[in-house]
Amino acid sequence: MMDYDSLMSENVRALQPSGIRKFFDILDTMKGAISLGIGEPDFTTPWHIREAGVYSLEQGFTKYTSNAGLTRLRSAISQYLKRRFSISYDPSNEIFVTVGGSEAIDLCVRAMINPGDEVIIPVPSFVCYGPLVTMAHGVPVYVETKAENEFRLTPDELRAAVTPRTKLLVLPYPNNPTGGIMELEDLRAIAEVLRDTNIMVLSDEIYAELTYGQHHVSPCNIPELYERTLLVNGFSKAYAMTGWRLGYVCGPAPILKQMLKIHQYGIMSAPTTSQYAAVEALNNGDGDIELMRESYDKRRKLLLTGLRRLGIECFEPRGAFYMFPKIGGFGLSSDEFCTRFLREEQVAIIPGTAFGAGGEGFSRICYASSVENIETALSRLEAFLERLKNQ
Repeated sequence: MMDYDSLMSENVRALQPSGIRKFFDILDTMKGAISLGIGEPDFTTPWHIREAGVYSLEQGFTKYTSNAGLTRLRSAISQYLKRRFSISYDPSNEIFVTVGGSEAIDLCVRAMINPGDEVIIPVPSFVCYGPLVTMAHGVPVYVETKAENEFRLTPDELRAAVTPRTKLLVLPYPNNPTGGIMELEDLRAIAEVLRDTNIMVLSDEIYAELTYGQHHVSPCNIPELYERTLLVNGFSKAYAMTGWRLGYVCGPAPILKQMLKIHQYGIMSAPTTSQYAAVEALNNGDGDIELMRESYDKRRKLLLTGLRRLGIECFEPRGAFYMFPKIGGFGLSSDEFCTRFLREEQVAIIPGTAFGAGGEGFSRICYASSVENIETALSRLEAFLERLKNQ
């Protein structure tokens, strides 16, 4: 009999499954449950973008593209970043197309990390960064950001985490799960800490188009950070294209050259149909972004008002489509609170502990859902809290 356990990579075996998955497994067994857990737009990809993908199939555009992606797509990405965020990249060697933003993050880590290199990761944050560093034989160094700072990374927190082995800093803003952002002065302070170091920045900007009340600022807008930043973005959140699995990475040509080698051997090229659809999204999708963002903003205000009416403390998130309220005052751990809320009221939210240190006592609520669902969820939350108080 085969001993499969002995065949597995020790790094992979040591990884814990995502803390989010458990709640979806429970949710799958329930009829009529409301999910405010999954981080996915509830919009369908706009028709003109879908039509461009369909047209590419009708025209027989079903071959591989170049490893780096369609030339016209890379040019469109370059023009889009310049138009929307005042960031300039050469499409010939400073941009390439990936299978979602997730592959781009993986490539950044694998291309740069040697065994024992340290990667600073502010938490709470998206679940993938630490495991990807571990699988690359690097060392994740988690920096716990604070609610009183709206979960921004402060220069003092960063300075305390830097060592001679630090190779990379992840800046996951706008942030999943907190909705926190970094503004111009925050990034200038980070630049000052990194001055005279050889530390690179991985800036995950998948929610860059989803900010409320201010324009997104990228590390690439800071001259001192531009040359040391790898910018990751994609189409899933801004254009409601999660299933198309398309992203991109931009940065210094010498680093992208090495990343592209991994992409060549492991992936070949991103999906051709998705690339043609993405060209249409970038060229003619600005209105779609505005429409969806306005809708998310209304839901954001509705949820925040509802939570505060129920006496639940929550800072006002200004990015992405998540809220990170405090739920630690009811005598339950975050996991217990969210599990009971799901089982007793059929509403799925995610415990903050799924997103790393500092998440205990919080939960993530995704408001990329209908107004009706949010209102019903708030009503059920009120009933749940009343029951907890009377126990």
